[in-house]
Amino acid sequence: MKLSSFRYLVGQGFDNVWKNRVMAFASFCVLLVSLLLVGISVLFYVNINAIIGGIEDKNEVIIYLLDDTSDERIGEIGETLKAMNNVSSVTLYTREEAFADLKANMSDYTEVFDSLGDDNPLPDAFRIRVADISRMSETLKATEQIAGVDYVSSPDSFVELLTETRRIITIVASAIIIALLIVSMVIISNTTRASVFSRRREISIMQSVGATKGFIRFPFFIEGMITGFLAGCFATLLTWFSYDSLVNLLGRFDVLSTIGFGNVIPYSKIGTFVTLAYVIAGSLIGAIGSVLSTRVHLKYRAANM
Repeated sequence: MKLSSFRYLVGQGFDNVWKNRVMAFASFCVLLVSLLLVGISVLFYVNINAIIGGIEDKNEVIIYLLDDTSDERIGEIGETLKAMNNVSSVTLYTREEAFADLKANMSDYTEVFDSLGDDNPLPDAFRIRVADISRMSETLKATEQIAGVDYVSSPDSFVELLTETRRIITIVASAIIIALLIVSMVIISNTTRASVFSRRREISIMQSVGATKGFIRFPFFIEGMITGFLAGCFATLLTWFSYDSLVNLLGRFDVLSTIGFGNVIPYSKIGTFVTLAYVIAGSLIGAIGSVLSTRVHLKYRAANM
């Protein structure tokens, strides 16, 4: 294709957006709604995973040691725990620290603690956090085999609840996103087909003067790409505004932060990715949808000539 022809076809594509602004606006609206539905669903799923991950990070396992464990052996146990591949952090919780915390939490029972004198009934312990809670059971079994460990305290039921919740959310969110993608593609296809059909006379004239199929389809390709690009830009602005507003609203409630909502991803961290996803997806869907609809129309005319 000559450069002059390429420039002409690109110009025709831009001109067609304005000349057929009613159908272009209809395609724009359909693309905008479709992008928002899919984009918001993906953002919801990503943030739910982040919230669950934040709750997981607060999940703690306490490993109590035998009373007669020497300081040297305690150090060795700490190194062994740090070397385990599913352990993300290890903190020594001495019996003195545990006893001080117990006194602080039970300040109404000072007489009981005073009666103990210098005796400290609590054992030394390690506080650890696991990297992957789905592998917590095997990690706990490994820690229980370490010499000097008395017993391990872990929130097993809470871990099972988190794991099952994440599995269910993944399945449901994936099904919703796939369904929205299918519905969006069907609606977009029908809209672009209607747009092409409304210009069947224009296509017939171009065919009559000997224009090739590629020559006919290219302006529709450019027109669809422009429409999709604009839809992606508007979807980005709407998502940015609504997302930031919602995050700021949630940030006002301290109780939500304590249960994991503080781990909601700020838009500044994902804004570039969201913008690229919207713009690229909108441009490609608009361009490809227009070309496929034009191709179907040309085949239909060829079969009925």
